[in-house]
Amino acid sequence: MDRSRSQSPSGFLKNKPTQGSLALLYSQRPFTWPARGSGEAPDECGGFSRPPTPDETYAVCRRERAAILGGKVHSALSRCQKWVENCRRADLEDKTPDQLNKHYRLCAKHFETSMICKSSPYRTVLRDNAVPTIFDLTSHLNNPHSRHRKRIKELSEDEIKSLKERKIDETSEQEQTNQETNNSNSTQNAVAEGGGEQDEEVLPLTLEEKENKDYLKSLFEILILMGKQNIPLDGHETDEIPEGIFMPDNFQALLECRINAGDEVLRKRFETTAVNMLFCSKTQQKQMLEICESCIREETLREVRDSHFFSIVTDDVVDIAGEEHLPVLVRFVDDSHNLREEFIGFLPYEADAEILAVKFHTTITEKWGLNMEYCRGQAYIVSSGFSSKMKVVAMRLLEKYPQAVYTLCSSCALNTWLAKSIPVVGVSVALGIIEEICSFFQRSPQLLVELDSVISVLFQNSEEKGNELKEICRSQWTGRHDAFEILVDLLQALVLCLDNINSDTTVRWDNFIAGQAFILGSALVDFDFIVTVVVLKNILSFTRAFGKNLQGQTSDVFFAASSLTAVLHSLNEVMENIEVYHEFWFEEATNLATKLDIEIKLPGKFRRSQQANLEPEVTSESYYKEVLSVPTVEHIIQELKDIFSEQHLKALKCLSLVPSVMGQLKFNTSEEHHADMYKSDLPNPDTLSAELHCWRIKWKHRGKDIELPATIYEALHLPDIKFFPNVYALLKVLCILPVMKVENERYENGRKRLKAYLRDTLTAHRSSNLALLNINFDIKHDLDLMVDTYIKLYTSKLDLQEEVLPTTNSEITENT
Repeated sequence: MDRSRSQSPSGFLKNKPTQGSLALLYSQRPFTWPARGSGEAPDECGGFSRPPTPDETYAVCRRERAAILGGKVHSALSRCQKWVENCRRADLEDKTPDQLNKHYRLCAKHFETSMICKSSPYRTVLRDNAVPTIFDLTSHLNNPHSRHRKRIKELSEDEIKSLKERKIDETSEQEQTNQETNNSNSTQNAVAEGGGEQDEEVLPLTLEEKENKDYLKSLFEILILMGKQNIPLDGHETDEIPEGIFMPDNFQALLECRINAGDEVLRKRFETTAVNMLFCSKTQQKQMLEICESCIREETLREVRDSHFFSIVTDDVVDIAGEEHLPVLVRFVDDSHNLREEFIGFLPYEADAEILAVKFHTTITEKWGLNMEYCRGQAYIVSSGFSSKMKVVAMRLLEKYPQAVYTLCSSCALNTWLAKSIPVVGVSVALGIIEEICSFFQRSPQLLVELDSVISVLFQNSEEKGNELKEICRSQWTGRHDAFEILVDLLQALVLCLDNINSDTTVRWDNFIAGQAFILGSALVDFDFIVTVVVLKNILSFTRAFGKNLQGQTSDVFFAASSLTAVLHSLNEVMENIEVYHEFWFEEATNLATKLDIEIKLPGKFRRSQQANLEPEVTSESYYKEVLSVPTVEHIIQELKDIFSEQHLKALKCLSLVPSVMGQLKFNTSEEHHADMYKSDLPNPDTLSAELHCWRIKWKHRGKDIELPATIYEALHLPDIKFFPNVYALLKVLCILPVMKVENERYENGRKRLKAYLRDTLTAHRSSNLALLNINFDIKHDLDLMVDTYIKLYTSKLDLQEEVLPTTNSEITENT
């Protein structure tokens, strides 16, 4: 049975328009591509052998629209001055053209009929060359409010007619001159911005071109809506749809809804499209989404470039439609002096660390157009299996850009970051179990109530401690500095609670919950897990206070940098006396295991491998010392040295620029020595010493009622900060270091929205393009620019002949 368009509106949504005419309309328009930063040379025709990217096309279209708009504004302001001359308004002679254009517009009665265009059904508009020539020069005689104006000579009809003709001639000559000037300026701007790109003649759009652009604009509006509202492109799965029933995907369903709501552009396109043709293919949707992603990202990157300096931060690897991707965020200070952290896209993850480093650098510099010479910090938050590879990426970037300091990220606790980076299998397994435990109990309020009841029984003699643990269990406690201490305190309660859930006979819990409780309970009562948690708790206790200060106020971060030496000294002492320390740690793990009735034994894998070995039997204590304690302490010492390099510590020492830190140091500071690494970033490095002296004197001799700014955020928002340009530049660079926390939570939306998107979206429905639209839903976008970019990038590649595609449920009309 054939499906006709008259049967159901959803039928035509499976069709696509004839795209051959679209390609013919635009393929002949002149266009050349600007040179990229990579230095690639154009071919003989002025273009490039490689296809341009959506980001490059978007940038070209943006420059073109700016040039056209500039010419129109210049023409409008010139006509404003003509209005004054013809009206002979003495009170307007001192007004600027911009003021005239905004506040003193003329009505249609001042223009010749031929200068008025009434072809539009919605409004009456003036032609481009319209100049006001009709004026009532005698109205002032009857106006009592005009007695103070200069007298105007009354002209005869012949004189008025002669004046009109002269004005028309002058206007034509002036417009011709302005046109030549605009063309010359456009050419100069294009050469300056596009590396010698020739000025293109702006051709007027034909009716068919305009209809095609309106049609594309409607499609873009639907895609942007789907991205912002987190609506996946696909609808129901094929196996969910009964045989013989057609269900359009989400994109086609929104097309149908829009047409039914009165979108005449889409309806007209449907009516002129063959029944057995795709309305908008998956390939075209993908191309449009790439354009949307590039345009939205470019708006953020434009602010980053205006700010000059930035830092790169990545989050943990995520699964996007079955493929691993690395979320990338950028930190910068905007024009309003606010530190912002924005999400700019996903990067495909590579298993090979060296390949990942190359692709990471290429994407940021070539595809996204950021100059890494201005990068002042880099931080990577990844889980255990990926930390070593991301460290390779950091080291490769440091080799090329020494000022891109490798730091910790303020959103991740130091102890959590160190634990994730430990290259010990047992540690990675333990961290995974801890995350699953936390997620399990936060799955349902009833599970938390069950855990609360067990805690209440165990901590009857210490209600305060019990209440504190109950509150902690309702938060994301696995990211705390003292997470392993909390786990040791909660371990008995967790084991008993999971046993109660698994062995419950009242059928309060379904089979899935009971099964999960059994698996997690079995993992917790493994001695390998117990000893790993206890060792991590004791080793990371040396860095707990240090890491907590790094996430504190600016003064805390400054003084934490000075305490690093003491932390390393303590850890080195532990390493020198590892036999003694490990003995105490193992005894604590043994006592905890005995309390929980857990057998103390070697891992089964190790015991099986030792069965054929004739060497003396290895004890559990010596085994865990060599496999766990020694490598963990060694790794943490080395990681602290790497993450807090000499450059990083110098940067943190510069925090003495913050007035509150100055006050705590009794204004006896020496920032000049530490600021040497940023001398190239200063506007006036020669006057740095004198300016710093004035900065100290300003706060040392302040009024009694004036408080010292406590953060970089407060210092950047001082009214007179621009009078200290070098201090202002230093504070901006220090502010974007990933180790510094974002003081105003309003500007940390990128990471929060990323987490929300990943939490609320099924893995199969995730899309890197739609994710960027959803996370950056508040960024302004220009639909006309998106349409122009799509036309120039893709329409010349379209097949000019219509093709009939095979039948699928989501794309084409069913033909039987």
